Amino acid sequence: MPQFLQTNQLQSHLSLLCGCCGPLRPRYKRLVDNIFPEDPKDGLVKSDMEKLTFYAVSAPEKLDRIGAYLAERLSRDVVRHRYGYVVIAMEALDQLLMACHSQSIKPFVESFLHMVAKLLESREPDLQVLGTNSFVKFANIEEDTPSYHRRYDFFVSQFSAMCHSTHEDPETRSRIRVAGIKGLQGVVRKTVNDELQAIIWEPQHMDKLIPSMLFNMQDNEDSERYSTHTHTAGEENPASLAESCFRELLGRAAYGNMNNAVHPVLVHLDNHRLWDPNDFAVPCFRIIMYSIQAQHSHHVIQQVLSHLDTHSKNTPRVRAGIVQVLLETVAIAAKGSIGPTVLEVFNTLLKHLRMSVDFELGDGSRRNSASSLSSTRTKESEERIVQNAIIQTIGFFGGNLPDYQRAEVMMFIMGKVPVYGTPCHTLDTVKIGHQGTKRIQTMLLSSLIMVTSEFKCKTMCAGLPMAFLEPLCSISLMEDSELRQLVLEILHNIIDRHDNRAKLRGIRIIPNVAALKIKREKISKQDVVFMKKHGQQLYRHIYLGCKEEDNVQKNFELLFTALALITIELANEEVMIDLMRLSIALQDMALANEENMPVLIRCGIMALVAAYLNFLSQMIANPPFCQHVSKVIEMRNLDAPYLLPEHVFREKCVLPESLDRDAVGLYFQTADLAEALSVPGYNVERLAIPYIPQVTDEDRLPRRKSFVDTISLQVDILSNSLPDQSQLAEEITFETLKKAIDTTGLEEQERERRRQVMEKFQKAPFEEIAAHCESKANMLHDRLAQIFELTIRPPPSPSGTVTVTSGHAQYQSVPVYEMKFPDLCVY
Repeated sequence: MPQFLQTNQLQSHLSLLCGCCGPLRPRYKRLVDNIFPEDPKDGLVKSDMEKLTFYAVSAPEKLDRIGAYLAERLSRDVVRHRYGYVVIAMEALDQLLMACHSQSIKPFVESFLHMVAKLLESREPDLQVLGTNSFVKFANIEEDTPSYHRRYDFFVSQFSAMCHSTHEDPETRSRIRVAGIKGLQGVVRKTVNDELQAIIWEPQHMDKLIPSMLFNMQDNEDSERYSTHTHTAGEENPASLAESCFRELLGRAAYGNMNNAVHPVLVHLDNHRLWDPNDFAVPCFRIIMYSIQAQHSHHVIQQVLSHLDTHSKNTPRVRAGIVQVLLETVAIAAKGSIGPTVLEVFNTLLKHLRMSVDFELGDGSRRNSASSLSSTRTKESEERIVQNAIIQTIGFFGGNLPDYQRAEVMMFIMGKVPVYGTPCHTLDTVKIGHQGTKRIQTMLLSSLIMVTSEFKCKTMCAGLPMAFLEPLCSISLMEDSELRQLVLEILHNIIDRHDNRAKLRGIRIIPNVAALKIKREKISKQDVVFMKKHGQQLYRHIYLGCKEEDNVQKNFELLFTALALITIELANEEVMIDLMRLSIALQDMALANEENMPVLIRCGIMALVAAYLNFLSQMIANPPFCQHVSKVIEMRNLDAPYLLPEHVFREKCVLPESLDRDAVGLYFQTADLAEALSVPGYNVERLAIPYIPQVTDEDRLPRRKSFVDTISLQVDILSNSLPDQSQLAEEITFETLKKAIDTTGLEEQERERRRQVMEKFQKAPFEEIAAHCESKANMLHDRLAQIFELTIRPPPSPSGTVTVTSGHAQYQSVPVYEMKFPDLCVY
């Protein structure tokens, strides 16, 4: 028989066998085949689907085979582009997945995810959306037991790629992006609560998840256009949906995952150059701060701070953008608890403030070159933007802190301000010189003004501790009117605890103080103790600050406000007497003019005294006191209007060549004030004692500057620097011996000196005596410290010692065999 006939017979017998054995196929295959209609347009056969579902629930061990067979049919239909049957297969899978909850569902899930992956890999947008919707339904199912081997790496990559779709059709592009965002949201929901799926927080996954969401939040023009054309709901907008997913992801982030979640945000902003302008970066971090848990906010701040350090040499606008983002984060975090990050924030910001000043003023040669003058001006203006952003961040952050933390921040910032005579290691001012140091001082004091605004300390000892008051008052005596104004404003913020400062703005003769409705409370015992300890220091700096030759109207206005606030907040009867003595001393200083002050400054001091005594007399409400003050003011209105604040600060005010000391009616008299205050409660005898400012170490130093000088003590023992001995010899004559023997004049001088000392110790206030003795003790300690520094040297060392000769440091090494050791050290 021919071979081809045998082949035909074999094929015919096989076909008959298959036809006869059709009913012998597995039941699950027949049930699966029955759910597919002849025409896919008819959709899923519901009756047969119910039979398949019942069979799967009754025999859960068959689920894996049902899933495998469905996956086989779906793969074949995808290849043949029979998309109708693909939709039916996925609908059947979804129903089976929702209906079956047993241990045997694990293998079925693997088949299901395999089919979803097949759909996502196709280039058809409809199939990608279909697979994503099925995955989202699966993600919402809570499984009874965790999966030990299931991974979602492919889905993270595929959904992230869909989020960056660049399809030509805007509507289709938006559909794909929405599907990708929903898929990522499903991955997050499925894995974030599963301890075995903590791998989702690893950097390789976060680097795909976070940028995909940010890309859609940033690029929302197409999404808005799509939503307006199709009139879809807000959740179908890629931007809003991405923001919702982004918030959900951050809200689920645990303590150890914050860094991995925030770092991709910073990288995305860098790659897309979104720091300048930072219209997207600021709201992005606002979303982050409001989405995460409050106790994790310091992680975000630390990430931004380290990112600012990374971009320390970038353009000024980029640094300003990062600082503004930091401002937004700390403004939100300051309302909660941010722990040890407080001082770290300020330390980093102050470091970048110094660096910005260096960039602006450090390269003097480049600034002076004519070719780059325009570019230098542009860079300086841009650096000003950085500096202003840093100051705003410091001030806003400090202003929102609790009072106990704000006091620490005030001390921290004050410790960074370059002050004459104090070391400043963190802000080296040698390179930037006078102008740069003044800029740093001005900016730091401006930030202190913002930090101290609305600061209500319960006691003045807490608001003005000694470690804060001393450097602050030292700055108030510098040769720069702007710095002194900033210091006075800081004092106003701290002293004014009842918001009276706005009512006292401007220096003027207030006709009716009662109309101002000043809020005042009885001075506490703690504040009484504060004024006894530090009152003389406040008076001294007000006294010395009045006679600065560069004072302008604003300086006198702030000095008047300072005196008025001290009267309201800290003055009892004893303090009021001291303030009167200070006022009379200021008047006498202007009249005596021992320091040759300009006439404008002298008249300004007179106007300040008149304005303050007018205010004080009405606060005391003593009629004789008020009458004397009013009488002097009336006389000045008639004969010397230039001694009143309303006239002296006018541009066209005519000033005299000198002040007439003989016109007694134009000045306030101590005797008249003492007579007016002859009532119980006031120690009038103290009023007769002239006020003399206490002597401190600053008075023994040279004139104060607004920049920091390096004070070095150099001792040169050189033969050429010693004076000639012949010049030191004095000719001894008869007249010289007669003068040495005659001690009559010396005895009279010694007697007068003793009388003055006795009178001072009998009548002067205790605070002045204590301050005088303390200043002498400090002077003694300073001299002893200088002597010890010169005489006591460290022991010789083989590594070498430093000796200073003619201002140059020299290293001298001593060999070990030449060193002399004590007997106890030798064996």
